[in-house]
Amino acid sequence: MSVNKHKPKEIVNKMIKNITAILGVLAAVASLSLADSAPEASAQDTKKMVQNNFVETAQKGIKLSGYVDAGYSYNFTGASAGTSDVTGRFGSDTAAKGDFNLYAVKIALEKALTSENKAQAGFRTDVMIGEDAYYLANRNFVDGEDNTQQNSNYLFLEQAYVSIRAPVGNGWDFKVGKFASILGYEVMERPANMNTTYGLLFERMPLYYTGVLSSYKFDDYLDAKLGVVNGSNTDNNTTTGLNGDGCAVLAALNVTAPGGNANWSNNFQYSSNSDNNTASTANIGGYTISAAQLNTNPTQVLTANSGSAYTLIYNSWGNWAPKFADDKLLFAFNALLLATGGSSNNDLFSPNSTSYGAGAYAKYQFNDWFNLSSRGEYLGISTNGANIDWWEYTITAGFNVIDNLLIRAEYRLDWGNDSVNNFDTGNNSVNLSNASTSSGPAHYAGAEVVYSF
Repeated sequence: MSVNKHKPKEIVNKMIKNITAILGVLAAVASLSLADSAPEASAQDTKKMVQNNFVETAQKGIKLSGYVDAGYSYNFTGASAGTSDVTGRFGSDTAAKGDFNLYAVKIALEKALTSENKAQAGFRTDVMIGEDAYYLANRNFVDGEDNTQQNSNYLFLEQAYVSIRAPVGNGWDFKVGKFASILGYEVMERPANMNTTYGLLFERMPLYYTGVLSSYKFDDYLDAKLGVVNGSNTDNNTTTGLNGDGCAVLAALNVTAPGGNANWSNNFQYSSNSDNNTASTANIGGYTISAAQLNTNPTQVLTANSGSAYTLIYNSWGNWAPKFADDKLLFAFNALLLATGGSSNNDLFSPNSTSYGAGAYAKYQFNDWFNLSSRGEYLGISTNGANIDWWEYTITAGFNVIDNLLIRAEYRLDWGNDSVNNFDTGNNSVNLSNASTSSGPAHYAGAEVVYSF
């Protein structure tokens, strides 16, 4: 008779382990059908069974970014009985007296193209919520709107496009959808600009387009863009003239200096009709009129523009970081020539006008946490025999006290022909007959806090 080499205790332990293993398997199977199964076991075993059959929610290469931008602004203009705005200032920068602002909460989701020259695709979507969103979406707001128009709940879709690379030459890239304008030194994101407030020239630049934009980089020194879109600041193909397609052609040529410390960008736009571009003047019923015209004809009855028109824009900007300053000093310039023409059934409000202007920027980074920026601009407008000249100077102190946190304090001065418009806005309506203007100066002081992620 053979002798069992295992002790009774060891035999019992082995039997217990086998039974435990069998029960564990049965429990895992039962967990797939019973709602009250043990959560740990259910999660683990279910993951094993469906690991090749799931929807990926965190795809490789997709990045979420954005910022929260808030602050306080004080315009030394306006009164409780009405409102006063400074022509040339962005809507959320011109509220009468003091105002706390939620400028924007921005969220951007992007899958960028890689540096590889191969067929590939990606996308980008930018959304803004806040007071800036209201004025970015409603660019031609009516002068004389009172402080109740500051809407921090407004939603603005800044960009939403598909990006494609065709492996042609050095790589030919395309954007298809809605994308930010290629014109102008300043952009829609306040924290990305040197100053908190937007400049005079920004108020004349297109903001966004819907269409197709291609770009090609010839070498390290030269790249170009070419596109076809509906027109400025519109999602349809009619624009303000109400006739024709409103199609616009875009072109840009950018030159980068050897060493990469300077670049010069030349940008063009031709629209086959009047654009939905801002006018930095009173805008009543879809018509842009100067303050002088408003005073001359405060009760003018406007009729629909049934004529045809065109818009031609040339913008040149550049920046230079001199190497002797060890990247602490930055100079920049911005220039604009904008011409509209055509015919109208209303002589006073004909589309013929010319805008021209230039701006100079400077920034010095004293240390890791403090910088000082300044901006000076001139904008001239010639329309219907009237010539308008506006000026502004801005100085901004920036503090990077903590990672991802930017604090800025700013002072701004505006002056020029009828640059301050005063309106009686009782009962939320603009009384044009009581409108008055002055040439300034108009003072502004404000502070901004930005957290980026």
